[in-house]
Amino acid sequence: MTARFEGSYGGRDDRISPAAVMECKICWTVYDPAEGDDFRQVLPGTPFAALPEDWTCPTCDAPKAQFMVKDDPGATEAATAAWIADRTAALEAEFREIWHSKMRDVPLVNASLHVEAVGFALYEGRPLGVLVAPWFMNLILLPAEGEDWSGLTAGAKESLCFPSGDYEFIHNVRPMAGGYKACSLFSPMNDFASQLQAVEVARAVMVELFKAENRAETDRAADIRAARETDLADAEAAEGEASGTGAPTRRAVISGGLAAGAEDRPAEAPGA
Repeated sequence: MTARFEGSYGGRDDRISPAAVMECKICWTVYDPAEGDDFRQVLPGTPFAALPEDWTCPTCDAPKAQFMVKDDPGATEAATAAWIADRTAALEAEFREIWHSKMRDVPLVNASLHVEAVGFALYEGRPLGVLVAPWFMNLILLPAEGEDWSGLTAGAKESLCFPSGDYEFIHNVRPMAGGYKACSLFSPMNDFASQLQAVEVARAVMVELFKAENRAETDRAADIRAARETDLADAEAAEGEASGTGAPTRRAVISGGLAAGAEDRPAEAPGA
């Protein structure tokens, strides 16, 4: 039987932060990650969760299972990080399903890429980050904890202000991801040679987004709107064959399924 830690965090390492100070409930010996453990040659800065499984209390030899939380100054940050991870995992799962069921054979996709949520962190209480997929890269804003965006109207537009400028976001709701707002950054993704390159660009976006000096360089909302209108006009004139075939239209591909209205979303795959 696998031993479980006992304490207010329920035996789960993801419920304590690297700064958690632990206490042996047998002899009250304290393990402080800032100090480590000279007896077992554990270096200062080593979190309790990173200790070897055979580590024991230096005073009474009690196993790790007998330690409990004494103080955790990073508990709030750890809980927030876990919550954001859960939300982005649902977002990734949603678009992986779309990739595998509907998008793999679409000519405009970059098959060397995969779905990945990058750089998500709280912005004004809401998770904000970049979603990379084989057919788009979008800035994504998720609802705050306890906030319900299930009533968003798919395709509705909203301008959101950041230090670097005003950006046009499009509303959508998905079964697994729920409601969210998306701003198109790149689509299609054929200019990216690798996932690493796409992720590096996504991380750079999250840095540049908050630099006020970028505001004067471009009106991002106008750029997105103009590019989208041009792409859609060209696509709708050139591609009429998608209607009735069950294949995604160019409009849905360009928007990654985010900006499309009901009539423009990829058709359900047979048997889905």
